[in-house]
Parts: sequence; C-alpha cells; structure tokens
Amino acid sequence: MLTDRWPPFMNAFTASDYTMYPFSDAEFQRFPESSVGLFDAVFFPCLRELDFWQEGWRLENSDPQDPSSPLVFKGVVFNEMKGAFSDNERLYAQHLQQLLLPDHTYSHTSGGQPLAIPDLTWDQLRHFHQTHYHPSNARFFTYGDLPLEQHLKQIQDEALVRFQRTQPDTHVPKQQPWTTPREAHVSCSPDVMAPDPNKQHTLTVSYLLGDITDVFESFVLSLISSLMISGPNAPFYRTLIEPNIGSDFSSMVGYDGSTRQGCFTVGLQGIAEHDASRVKRIIHDTLDDIIAKGFEEERIEALLHKLEIQIKHQSSSFGLSLASYIASCWNHEGDPIELLRVGENVDLFRRKIAQNPNFLQEKVRHYFKENTHTLTLSMSPDEDYVKKQADSEEVKLRQKIQQLNEDNRKDIYQKGLQLLSEQTKVQDVSCLPALQISDIQPHLTYTHTHISTTAGVPIQYCEQPTNGMVYFRALLNINTLAEELKPYTPLFCSVITKMGCGGLDYKQQAQQMDLYTGGMSVTPQILPDHTHMDTYEQGILLSSSCLERNVSEMFHLWSDIFNSPHFEDSERLRSLVMMSAQELANGVADSGHVMAMTRAARSLSPASQLQETFGGMEQVKFMKRVAESSDLTSVLRKLARVKRHLLNAENMRCAINAAPPKMAAVALQTEGFVGSVAATRKQRKAVRPHITERPLDPSADPSSSLATRKLVSEPSFQACAMKTFYQLPFPVNFVSECVRTVPYTHPDYASLCVLARLMSSKFLHGEIREKGGAYGGGARIGGGGVYSFYSYRDPNSTGTLSAFRRGVDWARSGSFTQQDIDQSKLSVFSQVDAPLAPSEKGLSVFLWGLSDDMRQQHRERLFNVTHTHLVDTANRYLSVGKCVSAAAILGPQNEALSKDPSWICH
Repeated sequence: MLTDRWPPFMNAFTASDYTMYPFSDAEFQRFPESSVGLFDAVFFPCLRELDFWQEGWRLENSDPQDPSSPLVFKGVVFNEMKGAFSDNERLYAQHLQQLLLPDHTYSHTSGGQPLAIPDLTWDQLRHFHQTHYHPSNARFFTYGDLPLEQHLKQIQDEALVRFQRTQPDTHVPKQQPWTTPREAHVSCSPDVMAPDPNKQHTLTVSYLLGDITDVFESFVLSLISSLMISGPNAPFYRTLIEPNIGSDFSSMVGYDGSTRQGCFTVGLQGIAEHDASRVKRIIHDTLDDIIAKGFEEERIEALLHKLEIQIKHQSSSFGLSLASYIASCWNHEGDPIELLRVGENVDLFRRKIAQNPNFLQEKVRHYFKENTHTLTLSMSPDEDYVKKQADSEEVKLRQKIQQLNEDNRKDIYQKGLQLLSEQTKVQDVSCLPALQISDIQPHLTYTHTHISTTAGVPIQYCEQPTNGMVYFRALLNINTLAEELKPYTPLFCSVITKMGCGGLDYKQQAQQMDLYTGGMSVTPQILPDHTHMDTYEQGILLSSSCLERNVSEMFHLWSDIFNSPHFEDSERLRSLVMMSAQELANGVADSGHVMAMTRAARSLSPASQLQETFGGMEQVKFMKRVAESSDLTSVLRKLARVKRHLLNAENMRCAINAAPPKMAAVALQTEGFVGSVAATRKQRKAVRPHITERPLDPSADPSSSLATRKLVSEPSFQACAMKTFYQLPFPVNFVSECVRTVPYTHPDYASLCVLARLMSSKFLHGEIREKGGAYGGGARIGGGGVYSFYSYRDPNSTGTLSAFRRGVDWARSGSFTQQDIDQSKLSVFSQVDAPLAPSEKGLSVFLWGLSDDMRQQHRERLFNVTHTHLVDTANRYLSVGKCVSAAAILGPQNEALSKDPSWICH
C-alpha cells in the first residue's frame, strides 16, 4: 500500500545475508512525514497469520469455496521461488554459493527452497523478525540534500527510542578452508531456446578468496578479475570464448564480493559434456600463462580509466547505487567510508605496481594457483527434471495431507474462507499519512535545448552539469531497410562495435574504447508516434560517453565504425552470435512477463509488430536459427547490406549533453565528426511508400525547427485479435492480455494512465497476487497506446485472463473512491516526476518528439482526470466488443490450450 499512498520509491531487496529497505522521495519537505512508513514496514509490521498464509505458504482447497476440491500448496513466495528456480542461471548460482560456502549461512537459500518453504511456521517467522529485524542489528544509510542532524533525530524518535539494545547473533563466521579441491554436479531443465540443443552443459571453477572487509585487497581482486575476463583482450576470453567451445561465459563469471568472503568464478555455458575436461584444463593452463606473463600495462590503464568514468558518471539512482555498493562490506563490520575512497585505492594500487612489477602475478598465484578451496561445478539438463520437481512437490503435499485429521481439514477450509474474505475487504488506509494532489507541483521544469545543423545533420545541444563527462547520441532511421533484413537489425546493433573498424582489429577496437570512452553501444529503436497509433519511427540509437579530454578519440572511433567497419571474420561473428543467442534464451525465464506482453501486442499496432521482431520471442527463435547455422558467410553478407542502409548520415540526428564551459569545444568536435560521416553518405530510395516528416519539437518556432522525425505510416494496418501460447519448461506462467487504445497526445491517454495504476493497486493486485498467488501482476500503458495486463511467475494461466476481464468490469462499475483515484494519480506522478540524470535531460524531445509543452499538457490532463472519465474510458476502450485485444501465455504444458483451436501453440 505504501507505494500507492505516496509518490516515493520504496522496496525490499533480499540478499544472502541481509535485507535492504531502500526509500526515497524527491521532495525534501515531505520526506520526514512519508519516511514514517519505512520505519513501520521494517520494525513494526503486522505479520498476522493471515499475512503469512497469503504471502508465505498455506494448504488450501484449490477452490477455497468448495471443501471437496483437492488440497494444494498456495502462497506468493512459494510460487515466486518455484519460478526463480525454473531459471537455470539462478539455479546454478544458488548451488554454487551453497557448495562453495557449505558450513553456515550461505548453505541456505535466502528466499527459501520451494519445498522447504512449507516447513516454515508462522511462529518461526515472527521470532526471526523479532530477533533479526531489530535496530540493534540495523545500519542506516542516508543520501541527499537534507540536514543530517534532523534526519538522525527522526531515526531516533521513530525507531531507536522504542527498542532496548540487544545482542543478536547474526555474525557470519568465516568458511573453514578446504585442504583439497572439490567437484560437484547439479541437474537442470532442458532449455528449448538454447542456441545448440546438444550443447547445454555448464562448467565453472570457483575460488574462495579473502575477507571482503579488507577493502584494498578486495579492490585488487576485483581489478584482477576484470583483467582476466573482461573484453576480448582478456586471457580467459582468448582461451575460452574465441575457440567457440561454448556459447558464452557462465552467468556467474567474475569476482563476487556479496558474501563474507569473496570468490572468483570462471567457466562456460553451452558446452558439450565431453568438453568439460578440456575447459578445466584450459582454465588451469590460462592461470599458468597469466602468472608467467602478467597483464599488459595498457589494459591496466584502460581498466583504471573505466573506474574514473564510473566515479564521474551521475545516474538518477546514484544514492541507491552507493547504498548497494557498501551494504555487504558494512554488514560484516567493514568500513563503508574506506570503501568509498576509490581514488585512494587507485593511488595505492599504482604505488604497489610501481614498487613490484610482479604484484599482480603474485596475487594470481596465491589466490588461484595455490588455492585449495576450489570448487569445480558442472550442470547438465535432465529431460525429466521438471517432472521430478513436480513429483517431489506432490510427495511433499501428500506428506502434509497425511498428517491431517478431519478437524484439520475443516480448519483449513474455514481459514481459506477467512483469507478470501480478508482479501476481498477494502483496506482502511486512513491511518497512514497521505499526500494531497495539491502537493504535486503543477508545472514541470523545462529543459532548454538548442538545435543547429551541420552538413544537413541536426544536432541538439543540452547544457548540463555533467561532472566532466560528455554524452553523445545519434539516431538513424532504417526506413530504407528491406523487410527481409529487419530481423538482422538487433544482431547488427550487437556486433557493429565488436568486429573491428578502420585500422583496428576487434581486440584493438575494444582496447581503444576502454581507454577513451565509457562504452559505445548501438541499440534498435521503435519510437511510436505520439499522435497516431499506426505511425512510428524505426531506427538505431548510437550512444557513448567520455571524459571531456577524450571527445576527439571517441568521435574518431565512431567515424571508423561508420566509414570502415569490418565484416570479414566469420569466427568472430560466430562467437558474438552464440553469446547473443544465449543471452536471449537466458532472459526468457527472468523476463517472461515482458515477452508475453510483447507477443500479445504484436497484432495491435505496426510498432508493436516490429517490437516483437526486434525483441520478442520471434527474435529469440530467429537468433537460435542463426546460431544453429554451420556457415555464417551469408549472415556476414546480410550484415554488410544492413550497414549500408543504417549507417547513413542522410537519416541521422545527433544529441550532445555536456557542461556549459565545455560545450563550445565539444560542439566543434561533434561538427567535425558529422562532417566526416556526411561526406560519404549515399542517397537511398525508401522501401516503405508512406513516410511522414514531422518537426522534432512541434512547439518550437517553425523557422528554427531544423530536425524532423521521418515516421513510417501504415494507414492500412488492421489490428486483430490473436492468442498465442508458448510451452516452456517452467512450473509457473507469464500471462498477458493487450488492448489497442489511443496515443500519447489523445485526451483520453491520461485517463488510461491513471486507470492502469488504479486497476493494478485496487483490483488486480488482490486478484492476481493475493488470491491467485502470482508474484506480481497489474496493468500498464505504453507510449504507443497499447494497454497491457500482465502477471509474473503465476501458478494460473487462463484463470488470470479471467481476472483481467473482471478487472475491466470492476473499473466499468465505478467501484472506487475519490481517495483511490488520488492515490493512483500520486503513483502516476511518482513516475512522471522521477529524477533525471544530467545525461538524460532533453532525450524526450530528441527521441520521441515530446516537447516540454506536450508533457505539460499531459500533466494537466492527469490532474483533471475524474471518476467519470475513468468509468467512461474503461467502457470505451476496454469493454468486450468495443476493443481489439490479444493474449499470450508462456508457461508449462497446458492441455486445455493445446486443444483449443483459438490458441496458436508453439
């Protein structure tokens, strides 16, 4: 309820040995009042038995209102963890930690093994909270422009003064070191989306390292980890990735400082089982080679440059990032202030290297070669894995049921009815402090930008306090690209900065990027029009950043990528293809709700159709086919064709964010880059016949409107209903229904925004999470006008689709209060008014053509949304028969859907 009651951000992050409760508010004046909710949530939760049944686990009739229906396990966290352990990467990471640190805290699963959760009792939970979630066991972190004394006084008055100091035994002891290395194996479910179905084996070698409270030693080990694995110049990249033994590094690769003692892991996923011994041998041989040769000085300098960039870069979540960075070390009595003195650690590191040229090799020898606390962990798919997990759950369920007598069964039925009644009640939140709509600023803060043109290319300049950084973006539309080449666009974007360019091979290119930039990326962009549902901009976005002193080098690299990218090395391409395909396959289990929404929306608008091609299940399947190709020569030729259409300054506009004193110099460098790529541009005939040019900032003076968006119009597009089911080896579902509505500037769009938040918090949360047991669910609307219902890690499938429809009926009935509306508006404004980093200012107009005047108009419409508007909007756009909707489900075998001809099953 807290995030619906206030605009602030509030959450709970569960680590292996602590829980973090981050809270933030952009308004200093309301911070003291609104932060009261944080202290109540952490130190004074109700923890009623009903809450435990709902959120944890319970035995309940499958139909709570029918005592003859079978008893089943229910509970939000129970289903959440079932979903979490259906993710092979999460499963592997959990086993690795438990096996490497088996003697105490880390041998347990912090979120709970799914079949261990039903052994937890309500009394155990309350006792654990009383013991551990106590101010004596807490650490407080504050960040922001606020008087520290006032904030500390509030912590004292709201929390500390209400407790007596205790001595909770939460100290995590050190792991007893092993005298000999160990090996272990775990099983997982097969991955139907894997790049190569015959290569689904994972193998890593992990080394337990030193105490993370030794800040400098941990700093050095983190640097060594990056030197060994990060980028194509790293030793392990050369020996493990380049030979194409597997699809990618294991997801657990690198240094991990989240536990009392750090660890380093290296290995591969997507290998053949017979290659396991080869991978182990390569790992040991590579360590020998590092000890003998060390690391190149230029690579060390590139890594230290990246650290400098990280220190200077400002993000909108900077305070939260700092808190997360220091949490583990501080939790184990380390010095958080010392941890933040990165510059001092860099200086000490330089002195150590200067004093002893073999400093790093000696560390590698000590921590890796001579380390006997080493775990070799392998994982391979078991065709019966999902069935075995289901059978284990069934055994556990039978054991629980066998312990019941008739009175227990009656009690379960009565408690089920009691919980159902509680879930149906409207919560009384009058005791909570509440903001008023009048507390929200009526006007947004305008961002000043200036547009000029060089060689016909518009350039937007935005002066911001960027802390010595320069941020560059370029958007290039892809209107001339043939339809058969469109699916290759994401792959092109992924590889174009990694294949080499100009006189640099891909290793030299990577080194130059690390030495002179904060990263260079290219991503596909589908930007819906804010006035028409069937109009959109399609393109690619070039993004990079650098220190002010390195602008020239950054643009030189971009010039080489534009003018002379390399598309000759098929083996290099194969490595990148396998990594990309593996990343897409791995992402389905964690982002299944996004995949479901993307799939459902594809038949509702042209922009959504292209989004499915670029980033949905279609792209996952497409990359799997590419990865399975024995010869990538034809792919290289296609990528070269894509390049000729995409990297064309004829269809480019640029944006620069930099500090005012440096903007003039940066502008000269930008104009030089634009001139160098514009000189080689070629005119190409557009493939699509319907191209509309619209000023980037419609509110600007027409005589100064130099930039235009080249929009694709598809007036003949026919939205249609479509239902798709993907059977995947998950024990839970990801469900979505999407509805075609209206674009951003339509007067009803603001009502749809508020309605989505209202339905999520006041109806769908109760139906999908509290009653249905899904980990999450709700409604949202995107800028393209597609209204999406979704659920995440959901034990139900078509039942959730019915809940979506009941939500529409609830909204149409107007069964909500003005207080509900105000809370929903506050929640919407918390997103609208979310802080923007200096690097992000001006992007709304640059990318989407949303001027400050247009955003202000949308803001005013949000203020003016009424009860009547919401009911009318629900009737007009979401009612059956008045809307075009489509659905998608990703989940386990479903015989009902397989037999239903209205569903397209994959």
